[in-house]
Amino acid sequence: MSERKRMIAVVDDDPRVLESLENLFESAGHVVRTFSSAKALIDAGLSDIDCLVTDIGMPVMDGFELQDVVKKARPGLPVFLITGRHEIGDQQRANTKDISGFFRKPFDGPTLLAAVGNALRA
Repeated sequence: MSERKRMIAVVDDDPRVLESLENLFESAGHVVRTFSSAKALIDAGLSDIDCLVTDIGMPVMDGFELQDVVKKARPGLPVFLITGRHEIGDQQRANTKDISGFFRKPFDGPTLLAAVGNALRA
């Protein structure tokens, strides 16, 4: 019997990033669900996802706020934050959070893929 494929949720308000990350994770055999906002993910539910990759800079609810909501509902869920912003404060704020990784855009796809794979195996 084959092992269930892991579900990765990707949240970003940039459709090009969503498509790129969807292609990256699917190429490694993962199932991917993409969401253009934090609200869209929350409305869809968190029970089926095994990992979250979310942008920080989004309107209404940013990635840090989404991470807080997700960690309350699913404390052990691996969460990776990505950002195109380069403020020192983002890195410092990320360091205080229970996250699995922090990546600045443009990030190295194989490095992100490896980090997510390691988190899913842990």
